[in-house]
Amino acid sequence: MTKRSYKTELGCIACDELGELGAGKPGWLVDNPNLLSAIDTHSLALANRSNILILSWSDPDYNRVKIRPELSPTQTEHISSIEWLVFHDVRVIVVGTSCGFLFFYSLRGDLIHRQMIYPGRVLKLRVRGVKKDLIQDTSSEEFCVIMPGVVARFDASDIQNMLQKWFQEAHAQIWGQKPKSQDLEDFENSYGKLPHQLWNIGKYGTCADAALTGTMPPPLMEHQSSQHYYCAVAVGEDAVISAYRLSEDKGRSLVGAILSKVVPATVSTIASFSKMIWRSEQTSPNKSEQKPQSFARASPLTCLKDHPRKGEKLTLSPSGTLAAITDSLGRILLLDTQALVVVRLWKGYRDASCLFMEILVNKDNASTSSTNREPVKSDYCLCLAIHAPRKGIIEIWQMRTGPRLRTIPCRKGSKMLQPSYGALISFPYVPLEVFLLNGDSGVISVLNRNMDS
Repeated sequence: MTKRSYKTELGCIACDELGELGAGKPGWLVDNPNLLSAIDTHSLALANRSNILILSWSDPDYNRVKIRPELSPTQTEHISSIEWLVFHDVRVIVVGTSCGFLFFYSLRGDLIHRQMIYPGRVLKLRVRGVKKDLIQDTSSEEFCVIMPGVVARFDASDIQNMLQKWFQEAHAQIWGQKPKSQDLEDFENSYGKLPHQLWNIGKYGTCADAALTGTMPPPLMEHQSSQHYYCAVAVGEDAVISAYRLSEDKGRSLVGAILSKVVPATVSTIASFSKMIWRSEQTSPNKSEQKPQSFARASPLTCLKDHPRKGEKLTLSPSGTLAAITDSLGRILLLDTQALVVVRLWKGYRDASCLFMEILVNKDNASTSSTNREPVKSDYCLCLAIHAPRKGIIEIWQMRTGPRLRTIPCRKGSKMLQPSYGALISFPYVPLEVFLLNGDSGVISVLNRNMDS
């Protein structure tokens, strides 16, 4: 009887270019904290502090692309996050830097857009399909930028419109010639600044990871309006878990309103006074210094402090109703993001990583149907894949309180990856999948979705 592997090999990414990222050394993929990775359905993007490599494991004729963003040498700026953005047939790479900038690149390595979000390190870029309204069944996609104590939210439709405009202009170029070299400021002004909301979620300390879990009703005793309220969950060193209600309103308290009027006036008066004394002329710089937009209102909801435990990583389910949180004591907490209650706890999983996936549990119903239909969403159950590198295994647990369905051996130096899934509805239904990259061999596999395979 052959031993089940519970995974299917898809291809291999081994190539000479990987040597520039450290490939060839044992554990190069997981031991280097500056090595970032992001996966698409057929492509992989790897990045270190200054370079990006895009390659494919399914197309042998795919030309590998190297991108070297123009970073600030004076501020020792480096790449701190990377993610794919996919809109139908448009695919781009988004890069976040340690100075709070976003870079959008085409798969040919062309810089599409550059924008400053907030001074600070971009920790993570998140793409997710969300419901726009709690009553109406309408959905969209959102793009979030996570920084220490700060979260920014973009409506993906604004990004999509900008990308479509850029690609239309790029295709209009005769013979595919690139336009003349532009200054970085030109890229920031070509299509305007992408609109977004910005919130401060650092009341309980800086966060190590965070996510917007979805919309929520307005607070009690507050008038109804057309603005949306979002729930944000953060994990960090001071508070293992903290939650906030985010409003689109930039309204502030009375003290904040007074300070916003008094402080600028005071500073202006002092500056004018010093100018009269010293008779110094103010020379305007060639380029205006970028300033982040003001914070919208963020109201704290709850927090969990349990010293010395520290929250490390957060993984959100597709619906946003569940979040798997890893901490510094080797525990994994399953959080109900609507009730803000921990509903499950695993112990003994130090250095673990988690990803949600879907397993086909009603295969018999789908195969015996008179129409021989394809499996639909209701045929799958939500599960949590836990990669425990110290144990050398991946465990699949059924949500919320179900049993462990599988234990999959996993070679040392491997890493779980997952594409960013949006709100696009496809037929047949494409379940949530988890990919596994073996850093030593370069082989990419996908965890099987069927229970009997």
